[in-house]
Amino acid sequence: MTENTRPQSRLFHMTIVDVKEELDEKLEKGYAILCGISKELSERDTNDALQAYICKGTSQHEEIQLGFLFAILSEPKTAPKNYRDMSMLSQDGLSKVVGVASQLIYEKWLKLNETCRTQLTWLAKELVHNSVARAESVCHQLIRQISGGDLSPRNIWLTETVLDILTENRPWLDKCPLFLPITLYTYLRVIVDHGSPQLVNLRQREVEFCVSLMREKWLECQQIGRDLVRLLQGVARIPEFNTLWNDILNNPSSMNPQFTGVKQLFQMKTSRSYFVSRLTPDMETKLIFLTSSVRFGNHKRYQDWFQRQYLQTPESQSLRCDLIRYICAVIHPSNEVLCSEIIPRWAVIGWLLTTCTSNVAASNAKLALFYDWLFFDAEKDNIMNIEPCILVMYHSMRPHPAITATLLDFMCRIMSNFHPPLTSLVRQGIFASLQTILEKRVLQSLSPLFDNQKLDRELYTMLRENFAEFCSTECSSKQIQNSKKQIKDETTLPSNKDVLMVEPGNHVALENNNVSDVAEFSDEDDAPLGKLVKKETAVATFKTLQNFRPINIQSQLDQLDSELRNYVVELRDETDKETQCEIMDRLIQLIVRDEFDQEDARTLATCLCKILAAYFENSLLPQELDDETIEDSIGTPMFVIFRNVCQTPEEDQSRQTMMMLLEEMYKLQPSIGYHFLYFLKVSKVQNDEKMSSYKDFCKNMEQQNIEFYLMTDLRLCQEEDLRLFVFLVPDIYSQFPQIAVGNVDLIHLIVSCIDGNQLQDLICEILQGHLVMFGSKESFLSVLNASLQWETIEQYFLWQLISVHTIPVEHIMPILPKLDFAVHAEALSSIMILLKQDCPSAELLRPLLCRECKKNDFFTVSLLKYWAQEYEDRLADLLHTQLTKSNGTPNKKRHRNQSIATSKIKDQPTTEQILAHLDHMRLTCRNISFLTNEMIQQGLQFVQTSCSEALKAKYGDLLALVEDFEEMKSTRVLRQVPSRRANQAATKSASSSKTSKKTNAEDTESSSECSDDEDQVPKSKKMKRFTVDD
Repeated sequence: MTENTRPQSRLFHMTIVDVKEELDEKLEKGYAILCGISKELSERDTNDALQAYICKGTSQHEEIQLGFLFAILSEPKTAPKNYRDMSMLSQDGLSKVVGVASQLIYEKWLKLNETCRTQLTWLAKELVHNSVARAESVCHQLIRQISGGDLSPRNIWLTETVLDILTENRPWLDKCPLFLPITLYTYLRVIVDHGSPQLVNLRQREVEFCVSLMREKWLECQQIGRDLVRLLQGVARIPEFNTLWNDILNNPSSMNPQFTGVKQLFQMKTSRSYFVSRLTPDMETKLIFLTSSVRFGNHKRYQDWFQRQYLQTPESQSLRCDLIRYICAVIHPSNEVLCSEIIPRWAVIGWLLTTCTSNVAASNAKLALFYDWLFFDAEKDNIMNIEPCILVMYHSMRPHPAITATLLDFMCRIMSNFHPPLTSLVRQGIFASLQTILEKRVLQSLSPLFDNQKLDRELYTMLRENFAEFCSTECSSKQIQNSKKQIKDETTLPSNKDVLMVEPGNHVALENNNVSDVAEFSDEDDAPLGKLVKKETAVATFKTLQNFRPINIQSQLDQLDSELRNYVVELRDETDKETQCEIMDRLIQLIVRDEFDQEDARTLATCLCKILAAYFENSLLPQELDDETIEDSIGTPMFVIFRNVCQTPEEDQSRQTMMMLLEEMYKLQPSIGYHFLYFLKVSKVQNDEKMSSYKDFCKNMEQQNIEFYLMTDLRLCQEEDLRLFVFLVPDIYSQFPQIAVGNVDLIHLIVSCIDGNQLQDLICEILQGHLVMFGSKESFLSVLNASLQWETIEQYFLWQLISVHTIPVEHIMPILPKLDFAVHAEALSSIMILLKQDCPSAELLRPLLCRECKKNDFFTVSLLKYWAQEYEDRLADLLHTQLTKSNGTPNKKRHRNQSIATSKIKDQPTTEQILAHLDHMRLTCRNISFLTNEMIQQGLQFVQTSCSEALKAKYGDLLALVEDFEEMKSTRVLRQVPSRRANQAATKSASSSKTSKKTNAEDTESSSECSDDEDQVPKSKKMKRFTVDD
């Protein structure tokens, strides 16, 4: 049975759970057509028939070509004949065959069986031998499948086979100027792995092949660029390469008259395509997934999975340098990824370094990491190539101090030891890298690295000798204290139980590329500096460079008058915060006293944004909230401007002058907006209305739209300082109720970023009456509708916030018709929990019964079953009312209430809908005793006498319960009453038909209780239908 259900394929390894490949089906289809045409025909007739078939159109031509390709891959004995016929009948120069063969190698190589792989290499050899157009693309895909650090028989076979193809067809290779250097790059790299005695013959062939390529085609080979030197260093001890090295260094013209020396190579940047060629497609896919989709906290198992598959063997250590070069030069994350919780590149590289067990491999990995530093040119090279290295050193100081120390030592020694004649050039490249890192704010200071007192004395001295320009020339006691405080703040780690998550937005933004520093190494106990912490202790953001680029402030100072310029210069040169505040206060008094126009405001704003930039780097909200820390947090020059604005009456002209200055600063530094909100929340400035100054500020802006600027500031605050954003939320809702309450965008902004602790804080604010997030029924429904597209955790956070508001459940019910049980699980499960807490009512029941009854939708039936257990009589009465009401009312009453009935008809469930849900309940729930409730039975009796035959047929099993119940009831009653009193009992029962419903219910209950003690009635034919559900 298993063999019959297993997918069959002549090309792929298939398991019982695999689905047949679409490409496999196309190839088999082409082969079937080919066999059908050529069946029982001579070779001549077959060619004529095939020629006639392919002339019908392009699709027919492709089918025959794919049929021949399938035959070649699956039938090795007839492959030469099939290749000949395929070539003769091809109308596109075998373009379709080349494309499909390349696709098979790139996408399906690991799933192909051995025969198919062997035939693909045979086909590649034939394509090359016959110089078919684009044959190099097939060879390129084969070369990509040659994995570095892999000595498995399959990989060695592929390496030898491709080498045979290239050496036997060397004239063809010489005519491929783009493919030739990739070939050289690949074999120079894998020569290092083939040092065992068993592979000596293969290694010698590879050496001869590479040397001949460089000797004869140096101009094409030097296109590789500076990484060619790195690869040649790895094989320099081999005699043939040693001789080649001597010629490159001492007699470069012998390689080619246009070659001037190794310096020429160093100045050529290596293309990404070479780094890509050294990872197999499968390896590349998984590495990209690791660096683009794996979130913090989930990365360790993915790293273990990657290591088990590719880095498990001793020889795989050499693969690490390929991975590091690829990560640095190819993986440049987008801003969206950098602002998310995805593990950053430096953490992956740190994991590769910390798990390296070979000294040689570790040295090569460090060289691969630093290689872009050695000849870095800020105008030509990308800072993303050098960013991972500095961040690995910075974030390893505490968890992996040995990594930081060895990388710093390597950086110092490589300047003079890499290539002594070019020491000055290497030094210049490393200095340019460090300078760019500081300018782009990848790190705000190198002092934690270079002035770290915990470094080895020799290394500390070496750093100060080689990088004096980046070290503190004088370490006064105050500087040392500040440095230690900075290191402590940035490196203090919580206990493991506090290592929870990393918030979005903890990143350093660059002019063109963002640099992320949020992640960790694989060892959870070895957390990188200041990152594996709660959100309130995350490293401060610095997004300002996206909107404000440093300029030459001197040119701006020259545009100011002398007195104002003196204040600005004094503010720039002062380092004490209190003194800066005093200077800022005097400066504000000066501009409101003198004439100050828009141009002056623009110039001064530029200067102030540059001078005060450092104050926007750190988190604004103190870790411990008390009067002293809050007052200290607003004790900076920026808040002096805010204080003056708030203390100045609205009718005072000087207030307008300060607003003009703030407007110009806001254009350069948008973070000012949420800083202003924070000041107004925590300051003790007396004002007639809280936040009125911010509203005036927004009205003075270009768009004069408070909502636009408020939402813009809150979005930026959420990205840059999440703790502050949550801290501001209650005041935003209380001070801007018309904008905030029921605002879909704001609510989504909140639930998309908060964690469990922050959700708890918001719930506390709501319960204390300080926060109201939802308003009218219409705005609330708009929030619910929009939330259906949100992430699962965002929706659950929203429903938590809804549950603590006193929102009537009836306001939620209108959304029920839009909810699908399979799609909107978050909303439906939350609504079920809310409805579970309420007693059933007509208003709640109607929308439930109006939902379409589906086999796999258990929303309505689950609530009905729960209510039947807790409120049986109440639910039975409600369902009885709905069953009798849904069959209509007398014509006179219907005509008299026609307008009312028309308006409410959509809210009333039909008889068929109610029966569908009750029948679903009968089929789903094991215990259907609720359906034998007298009120339910009366309702079903009413339906049975008034509904159509179609409904009776459709719900016959459900309506049969009425007959069964009546039969059982009469049988039980007769067994209770003596025979001689049967007629009296019947007469009494008839005479009491006009008694109240309560009395009937009590009699029925009493009868039911008494009948429980009786023996079970023998099952009749109708009872068989009743017991089907059990």
